[in-house]
Amino acid sequence: MVARSATTVAMLFDFTDLRLFIHIAELKSLTRAAERMHMSLAAASNRIKELESRFGMRLLYRENKGVQLSPAGETLLAHAQQFMQQLERLRSDMQQYNNGIKGHIRIFANTTAVTEFMPEVLGDFLARHPQVNVALEERLNQEIVRGIQEGTADIGIAAGPVQGQGLEIINFSTDRLVLATAPDHPLATAGSISFDETLAYPHIGLHEGSTLWHFLNGIVSGSGQRLQLRIQVRGFEAMCRMVEAKVGIGILPQSAALRHSRTMKLALVELTEPWAVRERSVVVQSLEGLPHYARALVDVICSARPEEKA
Repeated sequence: MVARSATTVAMLFDFTDLRLFIHIAELKSLTRAAERMHMSLAAASNRIKELESRFGMRLLYRENKGVQLSPAGETLLAHAQQFMQQLERLRSDMQQYNNGIKGHIRIFANTTAVTEFMPEVLGDFLARHPQVNVALEERLNQEIVRGIQEGTADIGIAAGPVQGQGLEIINFSTDRLVLATAPDHPLATAGSISFDETLAYPHIGLHEGSTLWHFLNGIVSGSGQRLQLRIQVRGFEAMCRMVEAKVGIGILPQSAALRHSRTMKLALVELTEPWAVRERSVVVQSLEGLPHYARALVDVICSARPEEKA
């Protein structure tokens, strides 16, 4: 068999084909992928047909509920993700010649990290590394792990159990979930309480895209009970203000609760469940494989100890 030249292989697809295919795999929908790419459904469908024709094999199975990748499609997806990651790193590296930036770090992190301790961490880090820029995105734990596995993020910050085959997981601190109430609430003097006992009262929750909301909602759903959700807010400060105003009670990290209790009238009650204590972890593909400035950021994160500064 005659090996294809690099030029011939490069002609099998272009960057738009790869981006489209990655979106189709992520969304499991050709229609939604076409919308994300700002192209018509017919154009997107033709691109996939052309791609399958060039490779000489089926890449997608079209089903009533969407699309599924064929084994060949799964292989293409893995290579496409790696290729686009390398392309993004090349773009970031070349960016330094335009605006002086010599490094770019993309971080996927949970709600607590984004809102509570990463602003301080990044303020310190970026002051000492002015030629590095950072993209910080709030994601769910499973999205954080998947982002690191697929190479769409360089560093992940998660709370609670983290499983990712082949990844380096570095535990750097411990967080605890507590109940916050108004000082005159019936639960304010409980000292400690089970999560089930809180379900008799209206709760203040974070927005549905937050890690904590998904975590607590999963616990309630798994027990067959119901959470009385009075209102959802965008952050822990807003949650604490609602609690102080007696709109409801709220569950949040102890570090955030202690910080806001300095300026608000709150009572904090310990939750007795084992899951209330959660390990914070940094997740990377390979610490040694990170650029030196990204390794330096991991060091800063791991030395932050946010629970000791609450």
